[in-house]
Amino acid sequence: MKSNSMRKLTKQGLVIAAAALGVSGLALADPEPKGCRPEKLDGLYVFSATGYTIVSSVAQPKAIVELIRFNGDGTLTVPGATRSVNGEIFSSPPGGTGTYTLGADCVGTLAFTLPPGPTFDLFASPKGEDLWMIQTNPNNVFQGNVTRVSH
Repeated sequence: MKSNSMRKLTKQGLVIAAAALGVSGLALADPEPKGCRPEKLDGLYVFSATGYTIVSSVAQPKAIVELIRFNGDGTLTVPGATRSVNGEIFSSPPGGTGTYTLGADCVGTLAFTLPPGPTFDLFASPKGEDLWMIQTNPNNVFQGNVTRVSH
């Protein structure tokens, strides 16, 4: 049979071990910092948008479906895109590039490098899975959604 002091030491050891495991579990529970940052945008996304371009006071409809690869470092590439402007279809070859910013508040900007490339304000979900973008160039009313399809 165990003595009282032996039982007391065993109980104390178990309490200390449980406390140590609890503290280490807390430290591992949420290793990812809160808030957005450019690294949250990483992978291949599909951008789908509709709107208008205004030419000589006439609104011409436009739409786009585009693949965008965010590199997690503030740069991006475009593997391909198809757009319709006033009913004319254009396919863009792979190789487009651009840059983006993303602040801790999940608000940022995006600029395609084609001169003069279109620019956008972007709003990201906290995990970077979904974005909403609106074009900021004059004479454009154009907005859409961006969804990650792979890492």
